[in-house]
Amino acid sequence: MAPSTVPFALVVDDDPLILMDTTVILKDAGFRVHEAMDGNEATAILAEHWESIILLFSDVDMPGDMNGFDLARHVDHHWPHIEIVIASGHVLPAEGDMPDRATFIPKPFNKRTVHEHLATMLPDEKKPEPLAKAV
Repeated sequence: MAPSTVPFALVVDDDPLILMDTTVILKDAGFRVHEAMDGNEATAILAEHWESIILLFSDVDMPGDMNGFDLARHVDHHWPHIEIVIASGHVLPAEGDMPDRATFIPKPFNKRTVHEHLATMLPDEKKPEPLAKAV
C-alpha cells in the first residue's frame, strides 16, 4: 500500500506509556498514527487532519475539558466517517455514554486483542492491509 493510501488513526491517552504502546499496536495493524494526550489536543488534530483520520482510539479518563466519552460524542457529531473505539481499565460505559456506533475495549489490552477487535468492527473498506489480510 502506498504511504498516501495508508489510513490514519488518532490515539488519545494521557498515560505516555499506554499512548506509546497503543501507537505501536495500531502501526502494526497498518495505520499511520496521530497522538494526543487529552481531548483538547485531540480536537485540534481532528480539526486539521479530519479528512485522513478513519479511527479514533481513546482512553476515557483524561485531564482537561472532556473525557473519552465526551470526545467520542464530539467526533460522532462532527466527523461521522471516523470509527470510534473507547478503552478503559476503570470505567465501563453506561447507557448513553458513547455514540451507538462506538465500541468499547477493556484495559489492559494487548496487540492480539486490539487487532481482533478492529478486524471485527472496522468495515472492510477501512481496514489497513495488515488487518484485511489477518481476517
